[in-house]
Amino acid sequence: MAMPRRKLSNPLALAVLVTLWQKPMHPYEIAQTLRSQGKDATTKIKYGSLYTVVQNLEKHGFVEVADVERAGNRPERTVYGLTDAGRQEASEWLSDLLAVPAKEFPIFETALSFLAVLPPDEVARLLKERLKNLEVEAVSGRAALAKLYETLPRLFLVEVEYQVHMVEAQTEWVRGFLEEIEKGSLPGVDGWRRFHETGELPPEFT
Repeated sequence: MAMPRRKLSNPLALAVLVTLWQKPMHPYEIAQTLRSQGKDATTKIKYGSLYTVVQNLEKHGFVEVADVERAGNRPERTVYGLTDAGRQEASEWLSDLLAVPAKEFPIFETALSFLAVLPPDEVARLLKERLKNLEVEAVSGRAALAKLYETLPRLFLVEVEYQVHMVEAQTEWVRGFLEEIEKGSLPGVDGWRRFHETGELPPEFT
């Protein structure tokens, strides 16, 4: 099942819609709220992009001007609120993201798809370095999550929990793959090694 095309596909747009579900805000307050609620760990937030996203949401009728704040000599701040169309869009968009797996393109997968251009021993060395970093990240992530559980309901920490699980899963996979390279049990590793020793492409690689 393919995910339907949306008028806006930037994840920051969804973050803005959901944030405005709480109350009307001006763009700076939206950014501050996203950061204070830890959403900058899952969504890239740039002020310049945020203002553009808000303008595009207004253009499509998903948000509207709710007020214009004036405080002394400070510049006016336009406060935006969520429209009924914006609520529906946020609800449908979030539902699609939760229900329909989307093909993503993590940069590590890109590197894995081309790793044969490096010698097996070099790949093993690099993966050992990655494994060390992942293990540290997994341990620190677990500790941070345990601390957060003390003050916040799990409902508001599921994305952090998911991130930690993904780091742990990658750690386990890298450890196993590294072991296969070092033991020589990885199918094709002998041809891979000969290619870097002789420069000749093994038949199984063509």
